[in-house]
Amino acid sequence: MNSANSTAPPPARVTLMLILTTFFWGGSFVFNKIGFRDLPPVTFMFLRFTIATLIMGGWCLRRLPGLNRGIVARGITVGLALAATNLSFVFGLSGTSASRAGFLNNLFVLIIPLLSFLLWRERINRWNLGGILLALAGLWQLARGGEAGFTQGDLISTVCALFISIHILTVSRVLRDEDVYLVSLVQFATVAVAGLVVVLCLPSRPFSIGPTAAGALLYCALFPTVVCFTLQNTYQRFTTPTQAGLVYTLDPVWSMLGGTLILGERLSGREWGGCLLIFAAVLLPLCIRRLHERRIVQTYLSPEKTEV
Repeated sequence: MNSANSTAPPPARVTLMLILTTFFWGGSFVFNKIGFRDLPPVTFMFLRFTIATLIMGGWCLRRLPGLNRGIVARGITVGLALAATNLSFVFGLSGTSASRAGFLNNLFVLIIPLLSFLLWRERINRWNLGGILLALAGLWQLARGGEAGFTQGDLISTVCALFISIHILTVSRVLRDEDVYLVSLVQFATVAVAGLVVVLCLPSRPFSIGPTAAGALLYCALFPTVVCFTLQNTYQRFTTPTQAGLVYTLDPVWSMLGGTLILGERLSGREWGGCLLIFAAVLLPLCIRRLHERRIVQTYLSPEKTEV
């Protein structure tokens, strides 16, 4: 794994792979909604991660001798955070549109600085603070738009953004130099077990898995789960967090396009305004940070700095 760091892929390829990741993630909103037509949301999540565990397990057959207590412990830790993320994701998405859920989930970019301040007293700059205020304005517009206003599904989707943030911070704080494939395998298995526990605790209702639901399950297990985690773990390390964050803001754009073109969702003017405000709230701090990083690099590489 470490040898891969010595030969970084071209920046254009890194960006393209991360864009592809957001495309698959955005598609998961649409295919989850399609799957929910035949399957209860938590059952869909349980089956999705069970299939993903089997796929990743087959992929990792040669790596399994390297599975140790440390990998299992860390995989379970980040897996529990991922389980909370996906449980809130399916409950939220089942109660709102794919378009609204995509933008609300993307609030994780703003929540991470807040959690970092609360937990480790990392300073929140004025651009992040401005983004938070813009996001609140966007939430207010969403609450005023639509027939039902700010629904329970919208609220849970906002809570999901909190759990996404917790998962990202947990990964950055817990994982070290472990085999990311084995960690992902344990992660997926943990989410599957958590989903099974919740399924057994909830009232059961009859369901059937037809071709459409099966296709949605296979898509969500393979692309936004196995493929996306692999692409993210492989390519994100070759770019800065800010650049990656800018690319990840495409996620709600894909979910909105999919909701509009495939599911036939329509947003009111106020809903559009709220989504655009949330999108701007996420994008503004990342753009300012990216410009700051570029200015630092240019200053460091200026002729005055390179002269001996």
